[in-house]
Parts: sequence; structure tokens; C-alpha cells
Amino acid sequence: ENSPKPHMPLACVLVNSHSASPVPNSYESLEGGGYSGTSLRSPPAGVPAKQAPPFGYNYPTMHPAYQQNPAPKPNPSPSHGGYNPPGYQPYSQLSSALGGLGGVSELEAETLRPVNLLQERNILPPKRAPPPEPNLSNDLRKVNCSPDTFRCTLTNIPQTQALLNKARLPLGLLLHPFRDLTQLPVITSNTIVRCRSCRTYINPFVSFLDQRRWKCNLCYRVNDVPDEFMYNPVTRSYGEPHKRPEVQNSTVEFIASSDYMLRPPQPAVYLFLLDVSHSAVESGYLNVFCQSLLDNLEKLPGDTRTHIGFVTFDSTVHFYNLQEGLSQPQMLVVSDIDDVFIPTHDSLLVNLKESKELVKDLLNALPGMFTHTRETQSALGPALQAAYKLMSPTGGRVTVFQTQLPTLGAGLLQSREDPNLRSSTKNVLHLGPATDFYKKLALDCSGQQIGVDLFLLSSQYSDLASLALICDPKLISSMSIEESLADTSLACFQAALLYTSSKGKRRIRVHTLCLPVVSQLSEVFAGADIQAISCLLANMAIDRSISSSLSDARDALVNAVVDCLTAYRANGSNIQPSGLIAPAALRLFPLYVLALLKQKALRTGTSTRLDERVFSMCELKSQPLQQIMRMVHPDLYRIDNMTEQAALHLNDSVIPQPPLLQLTAEKLTREGAFLLDCGSVMYLWVGKCCNETFIRDVLGFQNYASLPSNMTEIPELQTTYSERTRAFISWLLESRTFHPAFHVVKDDASTKTSFFQHLVEDRTESAFSYYEFLLHIQQQMSK
Repeated sequence: ENSPKPHMPLACVLVNSHSASPVPNSYESLEGGGYSGTSLRSPPAGVPAKQAPPFGYNYPTMHPAYQQNPAPKPNPSPSHGGYNPPGYQPYSQLSSALGGLGGVSELEAETLRPVNLLQERNILPPKRAPPPEPNLSNDLRKVNCSPDTFRCTLTNIPQTQALLNKARLPLGLLLHPFRDLTQLPVITSNTIVRCRSCRTYINPFVSFLDQRRWKCNLCYRVNDVPDEFMYNPVTRSYGEPHKRPEVQNSTVEFIASSDYMLRPPQPAVYLFLLDVSHSAVESGYLNVFCQSLLDNLEKLPGDTRTHIGFVTFDSTVHFYNLQEGLSQPQMLVVSDIDDVFIPTHDSLLVNLKESKELVKDLLNALPGMFTHTRETQSALGPALQAAYKLMSPTGGRVTVFQTQLPTLGAGLLQSREDPNLRSSTKNVLHLGPATDFYKKLALDCSGQQIGVDLFLLSSQYSDLASLALICDPKLISSMSIEESLADTSLACFQAALLYTSSKGKRRIRVHTLCLPVVSQLSEVFAGADIQAISCLLANMAIDRSISSSLSDARDALVNAVVDCLTAYRANGSNIQPSGLIAPAALRLFPLYVLALLKQKALRTGTSTRLDERVFSMCELKSQPLQQIMRMVHPDLYRIDNMTEQAALHLNDSVIPQPPLLQLTAEKLTREGAFLLDCGSVMYLWVGKCCNETFIRDVLGFQNYASLPSNMTEIPELQTTYSERTRAFISWLLESRTFHPAFHVVKDDASTKTSFFQHLVEDRTESAFSYYEFLLHIQQQMSK
């Protein structure tokens, strides 16, 4: 009990089923979705009262003010997007009460407004809140980097490390460098202008002393303006360097000169590494893969120089000669997997345009070539070694399809999962790799500009904890405030990425972010970006799960909330009502952390396959912020009663805007249909008594009983209901790089388990409800 509490570091940078069902809040006894009672459930049988986790089974009944109240009506306010929760106090009433916070503006007062989380139930805004906007001048805001690309956990940077420590909030950056952009200035210039001292790329936040000198915004060195930079290619004018596109846009892309190349730019090269063992053939994936690639062969990114190759493997490694002029592809077999070699270097990676017919012949033949195989072994490691040797001269992308544990040669693995421990409330073992083979090979590949994608197609344990490292040897670099920033009012961050495009062009994409520097603790709290904080903590928790233990990571997440709210209570406000108090900017912090603790990556006490847990960890570490937030805290909408009230009108389409609902079963009703958007998957839950007009006009069936249990899409019907529903779903998907899986879930279907597990505010058999979690946080703060 005297051991120190686990804590998350305060600063870092992030460059981007068999589950038990939760116990719905009295859902089986609900009529129309209302509460059946207010007292909490008794402890599950067999769970000791003092066991941790879970905690809090003997907490008192809910506070009277915490009952379900009607959702507040939107009341436009510039501070929180038209959302005034219960207990809202206008600025005039708050300004005098916030004396302990130092001088605050009206906007800051709203973000700092004390919220009693134990009394205010409806803290969820009616729609996803935009990221907080930095307190910058209008001119700087216009040119600042988009938060969808470059985002900081604190939009007000503390002046000193001591001030950051006092706030108990993490300082970190989340970067999505290749986010799709509708407008990207591409600059071709003989001279890429950079600071001579710190090598910062010129950007909108530098200052021009005159036409011939500019001051770096990171190190403040004065640099000369090159003659070429005096000409503006956009306006075709001379003598206005401050109007160049590099100085007008915070995200730009430079065409790199030879100074930025180790070798001439290479063509796009694609190598497909295919498991053809017995389990692979039985899965049927080879047919799907070959047909999909045939359908999309013309769409592969690249140009006339694009190259392609194929390697298959079981207990041996098979190469395919696709040289132009052959009458058919030739298979070359390498059986020495202990010292794998390339049988020929000239015809295994071929020009796609020149050898397209041979490539098509191979794809048509592959599914039948291994139909009767008896090979059960998998030499994945040697196949990857061969791919590395084959791709090293050019670099490129290796796409791997694997259906089982690698059992032969380098990188062979053995099963480490004990199915009896999937529901353990203790530490989860084997979250880290069993061998460093895949990490070392990934680093070698990275050095030769080789990227690896892995598609794992197995219902059995495949040790993803080891295999996943071939895809991403990503690390987190620490960030701290080493010197006082008292002499500056702005802090800038810059990220540059050197890469080769699919067209064979060497390019540098540069992002620059500018944020204000503050000296008051109140301003630090006011600038907290809770979604960015939650995503960063999730990433750090995954690392801690692997380097230390899952229980340590879970405790650190809880302590992050406890420490932050304790710091706010101790230093932030003269308002001290009883309860659990958070500033409005952080009111969703406990909810998001509870949702993280219930993710497959971090949960305990619920049956979770080890590979599924590790896959969830990979998603949390690699997905963009918006995708992570939908995974952690999905969006729930009722869509059977959508109207045109407050709808968006875009391109002659009417897009309804139903409000977001809390993730609890009490929001469901058997008379309704509810859409749950989890990012990579969407569920449409249909109640037993759902309006038959909705079922007929949207789903295409006469009534609830006729709905199939395996419906995975919404038909295109010529009805107002259908058009409205499809318009809303299309609007949700328009900014995503891939479409999620879609499942229609009937109230009486076994698949509803996967739907209910996302209702994070409800108690499960092994985890808190949201209200219990708040009480636990309050209890920890009082220690």
C-alpha cells in the first residue's frame, strides 16, 4: 500500500469476438427506455467486496440530482458550441468567483466553469465538439495548421515545466502527416529556404525584418532571404517574399532536390507475400484476394514505371518469373529456408504495364494451384527475409497475407495463449513479442524504404504481439519544457516528412503549428484538449501495458484523472461545492478514461482473445484522433424519428442532424432504431417494437419478424425515409479513408452482445458504471 502510484509521463509526442456482454442498466425491464429504479446493483456473485479491479460495488444509491433529466435544449454560446449543461452559470456570475484562477476572459471563464460531475448527468454535447481554438490573432488563426493534421494536448503552452507539473496534464503532440487534403500547395524551387542554425523550414510564423532578412520563429536567428525567394510564383510578382506560398500556408509540400536523396527516386514497387498452406486454402482468402487485385490492377497508385511481384510460401518459398515474352508464369521454389536466397533478380519484380497479361494469368491460376495441398507449415520468416532481399535495391511496399502461426525457419513462433486466462482480472501475459526477429527486420526494411502491411486471416491464435512489429517499429520521443518561455508569447512546432510519392517524386511535406504561451494555471486548464489528451494517454497506456503490466497501465489512467482534478481543486477555483468538481473543459475526462478502461486493449475480467487485445492496441497506437475517439467513445444516434429540423442542406441534399446520445441502455427504446458509429464498424440496433414504416421504407422488409439476422447493408429504396437515412450515414462517412463494416442488429439476436459492449456508461460484470467510476475517483481524491 505504500508503493508509489503509477503515473503517466507529462510530456511526449505521437506521430500517428468472444466478449462477455455488459449488463445493461435494467434494460430487460425497460418500457420505452426509462429507468426502472435508482439504486445500484448488488455485487456479482463470487466477487470479493475488496477486490480491485473492480471497485465500488457497495456505493450508495445515486444522488437525487443524478437522475435522468430531459436533455438540455441547445442555447448558442461561442464557448461550447451551443451547449449549456444543467447548472450553467453565465460569465457575469462566475467572474467574481474565479479569483483564485487569476485574470480570465469570458471565453476562459466558460471553459473553467466548475461542473459537479456527480450532479450533472447530461454533460455530453448534442454533437461532436470541435477542438478548442488557440487564443491567437485572426491573422495567425487563418494560417495555422489544421488540428486534424497537427494537434497539441494543450492549446495554451505553459511558460515553465513547473507550471505544467502543477496542472498535472500531459503535454504532447499528435500528428497525422498524410491526412487527405483538399488543397496542398506544392512548391518547386531550386532553393528550399531553411534556418541556417536550427534548420527550420520557413513558415507563416517567421518575421521579416525587411525584404532581405527573416527571423526564425524557433531559434530567432536572423537569416538572409535568397534572391530566388524574392519572386512569388503565385502572383508572378517580385519583391514580396512575405507573400510566397511557404509563408502563407502552414502545410506545404516541397519537390525535393538531389540534396535530399540517397539514390534517384524509385518507381512504385508492390510485392505480395501470400500464405498458401492448408489453413490458407481452407480459409478461401486466396480466391478473394486474386479477384480483388484483378479488379483493381489498373488502379494501383503509380505510373508507367510501376513494378509488381508475387511470393507464396508454406514450408518452402515460391517465386514467380513474370518476364515479358514468357508464354506463362514460371514458379521457382527455394526449399532451403535456413539460408533463403533470390533465384533470379531480373524477372521477379516486373514492369506492370509490360507484363500485365502474365500477371493476370498468375492471378487467375493461383487459387487452383494449391487446392489439394497437404502442407500445414508456415515459413513466414524466411519469406519476409526473401522479400527484404528482393526489395532492397528499390524500396516499395510488401503486403503480407498470413493465416497461422509461423512454424518454420527464422521467426518461428509457438502458442503462448492460455484460453483459461482470457477473463482474468489479474495481469495479462504475453502482450510483448516472443522474439525480436520481426522488429529487427522492420528496422532493416525501414532503412531501405520498404513498408510492410500485414493482413492476419486466422480464427486461431497467431501471436500478433510478435508479428505486428514487422509493420511498425514506431517509437514515442519525449517532450519537455527545458527553459522558461517567459520571453515569448508564442510557441511553434514543426514536423517535416521526406518521402517518395507513388509517381516516383521525392517530396518533403512540412506542417507548422503555432500556439500561445501562458503563465497562469487557469489558462492551462482552459486550453486543455480533452480528446487529444485521451488519445495520447491511450497510446502511453499501451506502451506501459507492454513494458510494465496491464494493471499498472490501468492504474496510471485512473491516476491521470485523479491528479488532474485534484490539481484543479487545490489550485484552480474558490468555488468549492461538495461533489466531484471538474472545469468544463475537462468534464468528459473521467468518461473517456472509463471508456478506455473498457476497450479490448485495456479491459480485464471480460473474455478477450489475446490477438484481439493486441489488435485493439495496434489500432489505438496507429489510427488518427477522430478514428480513435469513435473507437473509445462511439457516437450513438436514434435514427427512426429523424426530421429536417436543424438539418444540413448540402448539394441539394437534406442531411438530418440527430443529437448524440449517452452510451447507456437507458437511452434505448424497443420502439426505436439506433445507429452506433464505432469508427471501423457501424451497428444499427432495431428494437422489437420499432416503427414498421421505418423497417419497410429503410430496411426493405415488411416487419420486425421478417428482418434477417445477418443484414450488412441498407438497400437503396426510393422513399423519403430511405434517402434521409442514407444521406445521414453517407455524411458520417464522407471524410474517412475507408468505409466501416455495417451490421443490422436485432434486439433478440445473439449479435446484440457486440452492440451492448460499447455502452460504456453501463456496468458490466467486471467493470464500473460511469456513476460508480465517478464515486471511485472521488474516493481516490480524498485519500
